[in-house]
Amino acid sequence: MRRPLVATAAAAVLLLAACTRTVIEPGPVLSPALLGSPADVQGADPVVSLVERVRPAVVNVTTDTIDLGSFGQGGGHGVGTGFVIRADGVIVTNYHVVEGAQRITVITPEPEADRYQARVIGGDAAADLAVLKIDAQGLQTIPLGDSADLKLGQQVVAIGYALALKGGPTVTTGIVSALGRSIDVSDPACREACENGVRTYSDVIQTDAAINPGNSGGPLLNLAGEVIGINSAGAGSAENIGFAIAIDAAKPTIESAVEDPSAPVAYLGVVTQDVTDGLSFQFALPVTSGAYIVDLAPEGPAESAGIAVGDVVVEFGGREVGDSATLGALIRAREPGDEVEVVVVGPGGERRTESVTLGVNPLPS
Repeated sequence: MRRPLVATAAAAVLLLAACTRTVIEPGPVLSPALLGSPADVQGADPVVSLVERVRPAVVNVTTDTIDLGSFGQGGGHGVGTGFVIRADGVIVTNYHVVEGAQRITVITPEPEADRYQARVIGGDAAADLAVLKIDAQGLQTIPLGDSADLKLGQQVVAIGYALALKGGPTVTTGIVSALGRSIDVSDPACREACENGVRTYSDVIQTDAAINPGNSGGPLLNLAGEVIGINSAGAGSAENIGFAIAIDAAKPTIESAVEDPSAPVAYLGVVTQDVTDGLSFQFALPVTSGAYIVDLAPEGPAESAGIAVGDVVVEFGGREVGDSATLGALIRAREPGDEVEVVVVGPGGERRTESVTLGVNPLPS
């Protein structure tokens, strides 16, 4: 049952901060013992020491998205944050950071700034959680703490790529202002688990550490360097009010994704509409059936093979394509890396065959 949001003048409007069981084997993690306590760091600021250790594990998550109703007008680019929890490239972020993505790119902090293509291996749209996987080894990681141990007034540190500023993640500090909040957040772009463009968060942590656009999916840390929350939203009409998903609530979803990750799904990188009489008339199409391409994933398999917006897919791997559903089923029947002959009809009626090497779908099918 949804708990009502108690409206206040300071927090009347909330904004998502992102958009412009088996114990996880952590690899080389930053354990509390390794980090030490503030008293162990002679002459050093405990926050400075903490940030130096965890910063390599806080990554920038960027996406290329497509508006399904754009008819060739294109989508946009999203920017958020994630944090590495396993040395072999398992990363946690918010679901709304990657929702609708046609390409997910993970970038490590400068000076390395290594770039990886990522895919979603699990998550929960309703809880606004996504677990990503990149092809990497030996990454620095951050351990998960226990949000049940939090106390009001306890010091916390938030790290994330606020406002997509260049030069690495932004660090803010604050305290735990409240626990167990339930909030409603306006998210017009939400396609899943939202009601009338509103996403509901339950049992979240309120903090006065600044959480701005781009911070979503980043870690909220205690002074031992453990993740105790996932930064998710800030109050757009007030200062010093931010919200984070309690890590204890997120652990089952994270552990499930690690134990049983979604299998890679083949990917063509197109957004299509069924060719109907109305569509044929509107765009003066030379065919009466097929899958009309309204948009392409940037540098995706289809675009790289020479397929263009306005083409109509009429055959895929030797099978006739009468509509978008048929094309989708034929793609899913393949494996990433398969080379497939795709027959398209261009706007002028020319028929051509393109050889496409299928990629990996960033989102589960």
